[in-house]
Amino acid sequence: MSWSKMKQSLESFLCPALYGRVEYGATSYRYLSDKAGQCYIKVDKKNIFNMSDTSTLIKWYKTEQEIKNDQDIQIHINNEEIETVRNDIKGPVPEDRLKVIARNRKVSEYAKEILSAQSVLCKSNFNVVVNKFLTISIEESLDSNDILLNVLALVDRRVGKKRLLKMDEKMRLKHPIVQYFYELRLSV
Repeated sequence: MSWSKMKQSLESFLCPALYGRVEYGATSYRYLSDKAGQCYIKVDKKNIFNMSDTSTLIKWYKTEQEIKNDQDIQIHINNEEIETVRNDIKGPVPEDRLKVIARNRKVSEYAKEILSAQSVLCKSNFNVVVNKFLTISIEESLDSNDILLNVLALVDRRVGKKRLLKMDEKMRLKHPIVQYFYELRLSV
């Protein structure tokens, strides 16, 4: 599918309150083989999400340690995760230490997911993800671990206010760009 048709399809699914505020764009360089092109999402004429640039307004992580040390990331640990750690250790360990170990494990998994998701954002991937978004259900897009699928689903008109409010806790565990678009959608 050509970019103009993709853009038209994406804009047709845009939430009415965000129409005119959210803009999709893609550039490519036909005669420069070393230039991959750029894809971006602008909000109120500001480049918020640029697939090939790390200087956007959203925080991009470079290492797992940055994610682990970021105080804004809240990781919730449930009893099952604590029990898994208890069974893995097979010995007497204080309860508070079990929570720390379970949290560290979860943060490591979360960091790896974020870094792998950030690494695949480029123009060719953008086109693939947009095509996937246009063919799968909105629930699949919201539940996906793909950052771009989450963003496209959050600005979609098929996601209502009640569903957005129910997703609050799940959105806290997502990438900052997904959280940004979640907050944007709640604000309109």
